[in-house]
Amino acid sequence: MPTVTDIEYRTDREIDAAAFKDILDRSGLGARRPVNDSQRLTRMLQAYNLILTAWRGEVLVGIATCWTDYAYSAYLADLAVAADYQRCGIGRELVNRARTAIGPQVTLLLLSAPQAVSYYPKIGMERFTDCFIFRRTE
Repeated sequence: MPTVTDIEYRTDREIDAAAFKDILDRSGLGARRPVNDSQRLTRMLQAYNLILTAWRGEVLVGIATCWTDYAYSAYLADLAVAADYQRCGIGRELVNRARTAIGPQVTLLLLSAPQAVSYYPKIGMERFTDCFIFRRTE
């Protein structure tokens, strides 16, 4: 099993829709994302203003995508780690690096995939119940 020391974390390495689709699929998050619409994945990538990636050599093994104002709030839109690299600290490290990048004055929030609900308290996130949502209609 890989360790966190085997992984290189980057914010300056751009990825395209194909690489994004690949990591979403390999993580299991592809079931909840529009992975068969490359134009939509491209629009998603272009809109994020903070993208953190995790690499083992030339292989993308994890990604965290965020929108933030760097002053008050940040939304962690995607946290995806390839299934064969899960449970070795990559997701936790991506979240920690996102928190460092946005700074201590910024609240980091996310909507969890149902199968990941138990993960976030393990990395120190507080469960918050006063959240409201308008769901996609398409």
